[in-house]
Amino acid sequence: MATCYINIFLGDDKMKKIQEAGLADQIKDIGGKKAVQVPFGDKEQKKLQKAFPDLGFDSSNACNLPDQAENTLLGFVLQNKTLDVMKFAILKLYNPLAGKDLRSKVL
Repeated sequence: MATCYINIFLGDDKMKKIQEAGLADQIKDIGGKKAVQVPFGDKEQKKLQKAFPDLGFDSSNACNLPDQAENTLLGFVLQNKTLDVMKFAILKLYNPLAGKDLRSKVL
């Protein structure tokens, strides 16, 4: 069950793509801007906070991802034509080994 949301704010180009994907009914007005909200649960929230330590949530438990991550998430939304994509998208957004040196076992 969704407890949090990622806001994807829509300019003209993104709005057109969302409409073409059949998701026009999911567009909301957030602070005077058009957006869609991708829902996710507590488990994904923990992973996102590890991946993006500066991630902040507003009073409605919504956050904004950095541009590159937001574009990746939008790609999943458009490809699957649904906002329920976090189970798949989290694999691309959260990389637990990012910034760590890979160690190999020497025989």
